[in-house]
Amino acid sequence: MTISTGTVEPTPGADQPDFKQRSSRGHWRNVWVRFRRRRLAFVSLIIITFIYLLGVFAPVIQTHDYQETNLFKSQKGPSAENWLGTDRLGRDIYTRVVWGIQTTVIITITSFITGSLFLGVTMGLVAGYFRGFIDAVIMRIGEVISAFPDILLIILLAATLRPRIVEFARNIEDSTGINGLVSSGVVDYVVIGIALLPLSWFGMMRLVRGQVLALREAEYVEAARAMGTSTPRILFQHILPNVVSPVIVAVSFGIGAVALSEVVLSFFGLGVQPPRPSLGVMIGEVTARGGASVSVLRDHPEQLLAPIIVVWLLIFCWNIIGDALNDVLNPRAR
Repeated sequence: MTISTGTVEPTPGADQPDFKQRSSRGHWRNVWVRFRRRRLAFVSLIIITFIYLLGVFAPVIQTHDYQETNLFKSQKGPSAENWLGTDRLGRDIYTRVVWGIQTTVIITITSFITGSLFLGVTMGLVAGYFRGFIDAVIMRIGEVISAFPDILLIILLAATLRPRIVEFARNIEDSTGINGLVSSGVVDYVVIGIALLPLSWFGMMRLVRGQVLALREAEYVEAARAMGTSTPRILFQHILPNVVSPVIVAVSFGIGAVALSEVVLSFFGLGVQPPRPSLGVMIGEVTARGGASVSVLRDHPEQLLAPIIVVWLLIFCWNIIGDALNDVLNPRAR
């Protein structure tokens, strides 16, 4: 007869340092550790952070006023005074690039907060949880909007809304005595933000809706309903935390697309308007048709390098980060 001593057999691998280290960390810390091991993605994150910090601190790190013109220094090459040279009006290219980055940062963040994160996630939660008539209405509206080509719809909205929003802002300036609403670029941000809504909200809403349709039948959600938990609390405390991972991946892929859309709008003259700098405006001033622009493109193509490199880095790095996050946050890909 064998007498048990009460000793519990150790769990296989539990005495290994790596196992103990992983079990002591939280979920998001483990995600961060796995993300850091992907060197290309980590370097891309550093580059994105550096570029965005340039835009945030543009008023501090600028070397000239972005509106300052000096025709005596027109189209000069890089120098100690003008690090990236000057454009055809003698404006400092470096200063205009960092302010153009700030414009891209502001529009990207505001578009995603209002479009993808607020409108898309909220409507996806509502459509997936309630289903039925509400789901059908939201989906049909999204399908009608998404039937239009994205860039054409954005251009149409920007061209249609701009005169009305500018007129409304000027009326506010005249009636309240507040100056600078139009010249500061606030109106441009509003126009581009509204124009980019169709591009950002429907894809996020459809993603969240698909996740919620599966989660609403989970046992813990049914238990919460049986206990009388309110619907908003079920949506935002029980379901939403479980759809955060795919939302983060979708946002990382979408930010690059929004940045490119802003540049395209400004390139066609429908985005940020002078004197406010924009990467798209800078590219358009060099490549647009016309005698002056043709000569600039032919004789000084280096003026395109800085804005194009910044735009390329933003799109490339966000795609690399998106791929890495998809692998890190997707359990099937580990």
